[in-house]
Amino acid sequence: MFMKPRVLLSLAVVLAMGAAASAQSLADVARQEEARRKAVRTPGKLYTNDSVRPEPTPSSGGATSTQTPSPAPEAAAQPPAGDAAPSADTAKKDEAYWKKRMADVRSALDRSQTFADALQSRVNALTNDFVARDDPAQRAQIAADRDKALAELDRVKKEITASQKAITDTQDEARKAGVPAGWVR
Repeated sequence: MFMKPRVLLSLAVVLAMGAAASAQSLADVARQEEARRKAVRTPGKLYTNDSVRPEPTPSSGGATSTQTPSPAPEAAAQPPAGDAAPSADTAKKDEAYWKKRMADVRSALDRSQTFADALQSRVNALTNDFVARDDPAQRAQIAADRDKALAELDRVKKEITASQKAITDTQDEARKAGVPAGWVR
């Protein structure tokens, strides 16, 4: 019976000592961090999308380049002497360019899919009409129309495949150019 109060009292003492010890070490850590921040004379360099140059694409240069060590911070602001300034073509490829390019490719895909749906409806209607006709001349005309619609549907399906490939290619090109993923979504 006397055991429970003693255990509880011992547990309370241990917890109080542990809290005091951690609070003391936390205060020491805070003082050390404050001293460290005062010792730092200049803040760290801030990197943004504008300050980082994208990796060159393999198609931009004829020869492959080897990896060189990073230049000193003073030299990082200026391009090396051998590099040319970014061309007007790469300077225009900003967020608006990539969003418009993706919107154009996706809109072509949507148009093709809508047209394919309409053609499939036309093929279905012509098939039903063909089955319902008894006159051989009318059936021949309907069969010719259905064949034309099927040929057009095949062509549009190839366009859809090409548009899907164009979307993938554009996303790959943007990724290789270092474009943020949000620009091509």
